Amino acid sequence: MTTIRTLCFVIAALSSYAALVYRLCQVRRNWRDSAYRTLVITLLLQSLTFTMGAVAMGDGAFLGVGNLAILVMHLSAVAFCVSAQIILLHWAASETEAARLSRYWLITGVALDVLLTALFLVADGTGRPASDFDTGSGQPLVLTYLLLFIVSQAVPCVTIFRQCGPYARMSDKTSLRQALRLLSVAAVVLFLYCSARTVNILTAAAGVDIGAWTLASNVFSAAGIAILSLSLTVPSWGAPAVRLVEWVDTYRSYRVLYPLWRDLYESSPDIVLEPPAASVADLDYRLHRRVVEIRDGWRDLRPYIDRSADGTGGPRPQAGEESRQAFAEAAQIRQALRAKRAGTIPDDNKDTANFEDRDSDNFAAETAWLTQVATAYRKLGKAG
Repeated sequence: MTTIRTLCFVIAALSSYAALVYRLCQVRRNWRDSAYRTLVITLLLQSLTFTMGAVAMGDGAFLGVGNLAILVMHLSAVAFCVSAQIILLHWAASETEAARLSRYWLITGVALDVLLTALFLVADGTGRPASDFDTGSGQPLVLTYLLLFIVSQAVPCVTIFRQCGPYARMSDKTSLRQALRLLSVAAVVLFLYCSARTVNILTAAAGVDIGAWTLASNVFSAAGIAILSLSLTVPSWGAPAVRLVEWVDTYRSYRVLYPLWRDLYESSPDIVLEPPAASVADLDYRLHRRVVEIRDGWRDLRPYIDRSADGTGGPRPQAGEESRQAFAEAAQIRQALRAKRAGTIPDDNKDTANFEDRDSDNFAAETAWLTQVATAYRKLGKAG
């Protein structure tokens, strides 16, 4: 059990340090922002909290003082919760309201830390076994200390959860809404930590052994801190992550369209305005050109497309209508390429008919449709 508890502290500490290092990389351009400075302080306190937790799982001594690591962990945890609440105010409240409520939380945090320190010293915290601060060992002062600490953690979880929903609905920034939703999830998981920790303390005081269930609090703590670390960094990496996803999607479309574009280019080299290149620099432009060139090549094939021909080797019978249509279009292109190479023009061709563009003014829809056709074309095999 000790190994699992230590591992949970290490996971929480590593996620905290990862978030801290990521944010410190942005210090040059953000240091003048008070919300950024508060965030860095929060992550420092969060990292300190769980570093001290890992130290306390050793012999409990820190700087040669018994159980000092436990006291520092609890004091920094209170400060970290207060700081997280202040970050939320900076994110979502007006500047005046944030300043007013921040003062309230700062005063409350200082008062709680002073009270916890006083209780720790009065209860002779430095001379007790470290296990007393896990369960309270039935000692009234230690029980009071532990329960006060749990309350200091639970109250910010409740207030943050209650505020995140309304603030997320009011925000017009997608990344901030995502951060607030993640923060609300972290608040719920950390409240479960508080609940599990309270159960551990009260059952031990009552002489009830709940066995391995005591580890639930450590698991909730590690999971909650990992989610919290994500939520505190989302506003900065959310937009780059979205751009990365969009780039990957664009690159996928660009690659999927290649077999269809290649065969159309071989049939009608004039559709290409620039020499083909393997580079993916300026990918949006290259994808746009590929879509245009495929459409031009498709148009060049109209005299060779047999309107009466049905595509063969299509999708499974249960496939949707759009999938069946994509296979039909791909099969017609395949047959038309063969006919063009053979110089055979069908009697019932599409040369005099309107070209069936699908949302040609909507580039995203056009690309999505051509990607389906190109996928079907690849499955049918290269025109031969």
